[in-house]
Amino acid sequence: MVLLKSMDDLIVSGLRIDWNMLTDSYVSRIPSLRSIDELEFHKNVTFLVGENGSGKSTLLEGIAVACGFNAEGGTRNYRFSTYDDTSDLAKAMTIYRQYAIGPSSFFLRAESFFTLATQAREYSRGYGDMSRLHEMSHGEGFLEILLSHTGKGLYLMDEPESALSTQRQLTLLEHMYRMANDGSQFIIATHSPILLGLPDAEILSFDENGVHPCDYEDTDSYQITRVFINHRESLLRHLLGNET
Repeated sequence: MVLLKSMDDLIVSGLRIDWNMLTDSYVSRIPSLRSIDELEFHKNVTFLVGENGSGKSTLLEGIAVACGFNAEGGTRNYRFSTYDDTSDLAKAMTIYRQYAIGPSSFFLRAESFFTLATQAREYSRGYGDMSRLHEMSHGEGFLEILLSHTGKGLYLMDEPESALSTQRQLTLLEHMYRMANDGSQFIIATHSPILLGLPDAEILSFDENGVHPCDYEDTDSYQITRVFINHRESLLRHLLGNET
């Protein structure tokens, strides 16, 4: 099991949002986010789950920027920008920090991986052979970045499963498990029923009613995957009619 149980052991124990600073922002019109005045993290692995557009990636990006990470990913030393569509959530966010954010800490965004891989040659000295990322497959490069950061730190990940095979997701799960037990903290937006199965992790579900704790078995990722595996033929008949 994940060993850290006290909020006092976490690098980031929570956050507060001042909505008076975001009166004209589109962020204030996302129901799940608008429900948050304060949010606490209780475990050193927290998963953010919910439908596309529910606000989980926007919140993760806000946390990253408020913690000093580059909006497009990397360590806190990365300073590059290829587009400017970052929300203004971070400016209204106060982060409750218990410990310093270590140099190995990392923010990973699946959508900006190509740019990140290009910049990694310059920025990622000491974290594996980052010069070869473009020579690897997307999944191999993705996993190389994830596995090369092993120091105690804060790791923010937006849909890390997007480039990973099922087997590689298990590799990442095992890596996270070891690092969490060594004191690292993870906050991850994901749809992966494999990653969500990490023992003793906290799962926060985003929907039109707000943000609330959720059991693994109650996540859509688990429920839909279970139905598909156990009732594939009947489900496909329902979806596709007589085409199957």
